[in-house]
Amino acid sequence: MSTTAAPSRGHAARAGVQKFGTFLSGMIMPNIGAFIAWGLITALFIQTGWLPVDRLGGFGTNPATGQTWTGLVGPMITYLLPLLIGYTGGKMVYDTRGGVVGAIATMGVVVGTSIPMFIGAMIMGPLGGWSMKKIDSIWDGKIRPGFEMLVNNFSAGIWGAALALFGFFAIDPVVTTFSAAAGTAVQFMVSNGILPLTSIFIEPAKVLFLNNAVNHGILTPLGIQQSAAQGKSILFLLEANPGPGLGVLLAYMFFGKGAAKASAPGAALIQFIGGIHEIYFPYILMRPLLILATIGGGMTGIATLALTHSGLVAPAAPGSIIAVLAQTARDSYFGVILAVVLACAVSFAIASIILRASKDREEAGDLAAATASMESMKGRKSMASSVLGRNAAGAEGAGGTATLTDTEIKNIVFACDAGMGSSAMGASVLRNKIRAAGHKDVTVTNQSIANLTDTYDMVVVHQDLAVRAREKTPSAELVTVDNFMGSPRYDEIVALLDEQSAAPVPSDGVPSDGVPAKSEPASEAAADSNGKQVLRPESIVLAGASVDMGGAIEEAGRLLKAAGAVDDEYVASMHERERSVSTFMGNGLAIPHGTNEAKGHIRSSAVTFVRYDQPIDWQGKPVTFVVGIAGKDKEHLGILAKIAKVFGDREQVARLEQAQSVDEVLDIFGKVNA
Repeated sequence: MSTTAAPSRGHAARAGVQKFGTFLSGMIMPNIGAFIAWGLITALFIQTGWLPVDRLGGFGTNPATGQTWTGLVGPMITYLLPLLIGYTGGKMVYDTRGGVVGAIATMGVVVGTSIPMFIGAMIMGPLGGWSMKKIDSIWDGKIRPGFEMLVNNFSAGIWGAALALFGFFAIDPVVTTFSAAAGTAVQFMVSNGILPLTSIFIEPAKVLFLNNAVNHGILTPLGIQQSAAQGKSILFLLEANPGPGLGVLLAYMFFGKGAAKASAPGAALIQFIGGIHEIYFPYILMRPLLILATIGGGMTGIATLALTHSGLVAPAAPGSIIAVLAQTARDSYFGVILAVVLACAVSFAIASIILRASKDREEAGDLAAATASMESMKGRKSMASSVLGRNAAGAEGAGGTATLTDTEIKNIVFACDAGMGSSAMGASVLRNKIRAAGHKDVTVTNQSIANLTDTYDMVVVHQDLAVRAREKTPSAELVTVDNFMGSPRYDEIVALLDEQSAAPVPSDGVPSDGVPAKSEPASEAAADSNGKQVLRPESIVLAGASVDMGGAIEEAGRLLKAAGAVDDEYVASMHERERSVSTFMGNGLAIPHGTNEAKGHIRSSAVTFVRYDQPIDWQGKPVTFVVGIAGKDKEHLGILAKIAKVFGDREQVARLEQAQSVDEVLDIFGKVNA
């Protein structure tokens, strides 16, 4: 019998701070675009900006009223940004209803104060969502039919008003006092030259993933207040300066060894240009003494900023040199650039000494171990693992099948643009393979990228959509394919599941318990929920007339329209979908369908089938069969699964190539009116 050791108090405390920091970051990060917009408007239009405009920057006198122009800068920082934070915080706790109440509650701390109320918003927003959720639970299921809207609207309104008053009278004075004290402390540190000492805490916190609690909980709100008063703030660069991390990676480029040396150039590009600082954390974890390099670099950068009186007008997120320069105050370019360069130089010098002095410089395998250690501390999958893993594999050089991930895979989603065509087919193929291998506890679903959430263990997506999928699911393992029907990555996924399974399945598909894995019957019906045929005889063409991809899409669209399933707008969206990402599936099959936004133009589910005597060039891929799809309310998924099974079987594809009648095609796909 094996036992699992309880987590240490230190680990639990760190995890708690990480969770708190992640929650704070969750309120700020979705609204970074608004912060950037405010920063750009401030940098351009205030009196000391690049293009000063009194009506936009809020200076000068309005001749009609004799009062100073309100401008955009003041209202945005006073009202827009705190309300966005409050709404986001409430929504994180209790969806849209919580967001609305959180925004109302935030308004109570926004008015009547002379400082931007960001900390107050980060308190009142989640409080509004949480308290509204608790109140709703009191009468959940007890409201008489017909009175739900009345109760919901008035309860949110009454409670929101109460929280706004509470924020105005109770929270506002407390936060104002705290902010004033914190601002005084920061100014004291700047005036006495001790602000660089904060790097002693900030740099180790970054590697331990505790930085969000400090950066987004304290530094960003205080920095915004300082920027509003002075036009810039040094606080935005205490954590975001890309110089210290770049210095460490450059040292590995010159004095590293094995996979670490080989992967350092790519990591440096991602860190410095992309702004993803966590990419360099594993390099420090391999040699913990290197934390001295980032501390030294961070202190140098902060001291340079203080001496040159430089700063940013708004947060630089992500911490890319591009974001840093975009938010640099007009009079601070020299100081900011110098701070980045000197921070990098000092960090590089210290890291080089440490690496050269190490008698047992890192082996290639240490990078993977350090990355795994980082993910353990972070508590979730890291982008660094996939990037550094690929680089390390390239450094090793030798062949062999790479392991996709060390995370147990239980929940797989196949994603595409619309979530109804390509993804449904690909999911069906992968699901059948996984079922045949006996992995009954692994689920495979399909979804549109727009509706993805970061709750999946693995995301399978067309290679052209990888960036969008990664943005939605940063914690999941990402697998890219270019052939939906016969991608070799499917077999790699099954092999991975075999490795992770406690009871591997023999190649005959019979698990160790002797019970064969279930599969869908070959004659599965392809009809919608009302019994209406989805693939009808008149929608099958054995000799298509088109000679190119555009004509084939139009031909499939005309058949769908003739079936009464779609209108002209949907057909137009089929072309738009193809311009976004190819619907080529492999094995000579393409399944053109509309975009996610065009779902409203689907009247009923329908599928069409067209075979071409001469293969059509489908963005460089030969296509013999074009299956047009219009799916309403997921009614088309049954026949998509059937199509996937047919085109996954080369014998069935050969039968389709030789079919002489519509009935033969219907027979291959199964009875559609069963």
